[in-house]
Amino acid sequence: MTDVFGLSHKESGPSIGQARHEQVVFCSDDRSGLHAIIAIYNTALGPGLGGTRFYPYESEQAALADVLNLSRAMAYKNALAGLDLGGGKAVIIGDPVKDKSEALLRAYGRFIQSLSGRYFTACDVGTYSEDMDIVARESSYVTGRTVANGGAGDSSILTAYGVFQGMRAAAAYAYGTSSLRGRRVGVEGVGKVGHRLVGHLLEDGAEVVVCDVSEQAVERVRSLHPEVGVVADAAAMKAADLDVYSPCALGGALDDDTVAGLRAKIVCGGANNQLGHPGVEKQLAERGILYAPDYVVNSGGVIQVADEIHGFNMDRARVKATQIFDTTLKIFSIAEEEGVPPAAAADRLAERRMSEVGRLRGIWLGR
Repeated sequence: MTDVFGLSHKESGPSIGQARHEQVVFCSDDRSGLHAIIAIYNTALGPGLGGTRFYPYESEQAALADVLNLSRAMAYKNALAGLDLGGGKAVIIGDPVKDKSEALLRAYGRFIQSLSGRYFTACDVGTYSEDMDIVARESSYVTGRTVANGGAGDSSILTAYGVFQGMRAAAAYAYGTSSLRGRRVGVEGVGKVGHRLVGHLLEDGAEVVVCDVSEQAVERVRSLHPEVGVVADAAAMKAADLDVYSPCALGGALDDDTVAGLRAKIVCGGANNQLGHPGVEKQLAERGILYAPDYVVNSGGVIQVADEIHGFNMDRARVKATQIFDTTLKIFSIAEEEGVPPAAAADRLAERRMSEVGRLRGIWLGR
């Protein structure tokens, strides 16, 4: 039996509180093969916004745990990004290569529409802008659409840009200069976000080394940037002599063993849920490693797709994503002043905004 309320209360992302989710919707359409879960964590600042992950989970329980964690993280990410949006996320259980179809995506769109705007979706692992165009044939609450259909297109553009801004802020705090020139940066995972981040780093004069489970992904980067170095795997990357370690693959990259052997002075990457378990952020701080909270620095993507809601403008979205630099610096300052790790400082800042701005919805505006 799936214990929705128990998981919502007990399964939490790193450094994030224990509040329950507002709404969890199980979506099933046997004819199309759709089995999905939509989780809305908090709508204090506005409707929930978060992507749809299409993934072959080993069980419904695993899918539920993931969507609860991800939707909670989106509430904090959207709050710190300065958006008037809450936290939501969805997962579709299945193999996107084998199971994705027009009927399935349109059935999913019907379920989103049934929530009447409480949740806006976008792309995530296993889904693309073209998929969002299909979902949008059944729902008005879809972002991350193709440029041809008035959307923002590939959200990894500003995700990578935002990570770069967060890394510049970390360098400014740790080294006294926001330039990464001469710094050795290791990028683990050079997919959608990682390969774009590599370009920003090289333009800024950094020395870059990469790794990825996909040889094809590594070769794509090397073909564009032959000066980039390559290490064998994730373990070799974490043990390498780096100034900055940038996890841009799947979550959980930082656990007890990783932190104990990590040689980098800064951790700043695009992956979600980088901390393997609560307490890792304290271990990083104790070792003198500056951690830029993932949901702060990788918020450029949600900034990009959120801009679609009122008509997309890339210049406007990029200006907002540039503010990730200032937000990251503010978090480091709060952490120092309050004597807590940056992850805890980020949580406090997000919770403060959700509380202070969210309460304004209680002011009656009349009919």
